[in-house]
This record gives sequence, structure tokens and C-alpha cells, in this order.
Amino acid sequence: MIKVGIVGGTGYTGVELLRLLAVHPQVQLTAITSRKEDGLPVADMYPSLRGRVDLAFSSPDKANLSECDVVFFATPHGVAMAQAPALLAAGVKVIDLAADFRLKDQAVFEQWYNIPHTAPELIEQAVYGLPELNRDDIKGASLVANPGCYPTTMQLGYTPLLKAGLIDASSLIADCKSGVSGAGRKAEIGILFSESSDNFKAYSVSGHRHLPETTAQLQRFTDQKVGLIFTPHLVPMIRGMHSTLYARLSKDVGNAELQALFEAAYRDAPFVDVMPFGAHPETRSTRGSNMLRLALHRPQVDGAPGNTVIVLVVQDNLVKGASGQAVQCMNLMFGLDESMGLAHIALMP
Repeated sequence: MIKVGIVGGTGYTGVELLRLLAVHPQVQLTAITSRKEDGLPVADMYPSLRGRVDLAFSSPDKANLSECDVVFFATPHGVAMAQAPALLAAGVKVIDLAADFRLKDQAVFEQWYNIPHTAPELIEQAVYGLPELNRDDIKGASLVANPGCYPTTMQLGYTPLLKAGLIDASSLIADCKSGVSGAGRKAEIGILFSESSDNFKAYSVSGHRHLPETTAQLQRFTDQKVGLIFTPHLVPMIRGMHSTLYARLSKDVGNAELQALFEAAYRDAPFVDVMPFGAHPETRSTRGSNMLRLALHRPQVDGAPGNTVIVLVVQDNLVKGASGQAVQCMNLMFGLDESMGLAHIALMP
């Protein structure tokens, strides 16, 4: 059994980890930390876990995280970098759901997150935790940087096209929408029910923190300079993410060839569903599951296929976009079947 610790168990990604790991056949939940809720039974805060999680929250100094096999950090940026060095030195594997180790360029991290990086010696060691693109590296990793939610959709949507050299990498456009839970479990006016319900808005249009992460990862798959315009939006739903990705084709290619390209790219990916060409994936088809669904479109111009390809991508931002993906990485790190504990079917309606 894998002894698991979770740092920051009171937020949405933390409770999502608990929901998934509580029924994982190879996991023993060992410690869940929270300074504020020290001593409070987890099930008192989250009744959905009654009978499944018998632990109480404990302050980090009482948690004995060094006795775990792996520790998940479901915390704000900056926490993992402070605690990861000691855990790694003790032989504990670390999976960080925040951004501390996603960017290889320390200066870029500090520019976008406005905090100093206190463990720069670990940046190169960290493996970017997107299994569909980095599966082999994750298997041998001790430190995994779990991808952001938006970057997961953009990378899985664009990478097959970039690797095949079929699109102009300099003119990518990503129009993305997320449910309110993506903002975290906190009290802010902009995410109050009366503010976000019956409302729709863009945010961080001039620059979002997930932009440098996505650009850097996409750049790995093309010799062209990646130019990405990424506009996130907040939609009045709790869970769900929908990314509409636009790219200009640079080669003459048929629709069937495009479809075959994606089917081949994700043939061995248990959590990527390449839908039929022209399909319209819905966010609710992934709600509560670790599945990401995508579909290709090719708008016509004067009755003929145009030179723009559109990729529609949907996922649950808390599962494949965060905690489910982290569990997927854990499975790979410990030599387990990648899909173990993640076979949940999406909730309907």
C-alpha cells in the first residue's frame, strides 16, 4: 500500500484528492494537513467523506509527512517549494498541484507569480506531469509538477498538430472557459453566487499565469516560435472547462487525415476520448471524471474546407485538470496501472 499525505486538504483540489484516494485500492491515507483546522475530523468538514475517511486534519508539524511514500501539495503557490527539499531528502515522492515547479525558467516564474523561488535547485529535477505527453519521464520521477487546468486542454489539443508540422505555430488562439471552482475555495466578491450566477466574463486578457507554462510546453514539439493568444473566461457553473482552440493549417491535409492523426496520438491514452470529426463535446460529459474529450472541426470557406482547424476540448477542471491528473501521475510513479482508482464515469445529468 502507498502511504499518502496531503498538504492543504481543505480546498477543492484537496477534497477532490480525498474523494479519489479514499477508494483507491493501493492507497493508505496517512496524513492530511491544515493549520487552521488542526484536530477537526475530515468528515465534519466534508460529510461526503463520512465512512470513507476517518482521519482528522493535523497541523504540518504533527503530520509526520516524512513517513509517507508520496505527498501531494494542494496548496497555494510557494508552499511546496518550501517543504519539498526536506521530503525529497527523506525519500518521499512529491506531487505539487500548484505552479512551483511547472516553469523551468526561474526568472519567468518570479515575474508571473511575484514571489521568489526558494528551491531553484529542484526546478530541473521536476517532471511536468502531463501523462499523455510525458509518461516515461513521470514513471521515474521523484518530483512532479502537476499541470494547470487550462494548459492541459491546450497542450492535448495542439500537440498532435504541432508534432506533425501541420499548423502555423505563431498564430494559435485559445478561447477557454472554466467553472467557478477553478478560482479555489475562498471568499472573494467576484466568485460569490450573486456575482457569478447569470453572468459571463473574460479575465486576465492581457496575460494569464498559464500562458508561459503552456507556451513553454508547446515549444517542445515544434521548431517554430510559438505565438499563443489565450483568453480565459468565467462561466456560471461549478465544474467544467471548455477550450476552443484555433490554428491555421500550413499544409494541405484532409479531414480524415486530421482525425487519424489525433486517434493515433491518443490511442494508448485511457483518459483522452477523440470523438468523431465534427462532434460537439459537452462539459457535463466529463463532470466528476478524469476523462478529457476532444473533437476536430474544419470551417468551410465558399463551400470547401478552409485552412483553419478548430479543436474543441472539455474536461472537469478539478479532476483531469487537477487532482485526477495528479493521481494518474502517482500511479505511474509507483508502477501501477495508469487508470487505477480513476475509472469513474461522468455524472449525468
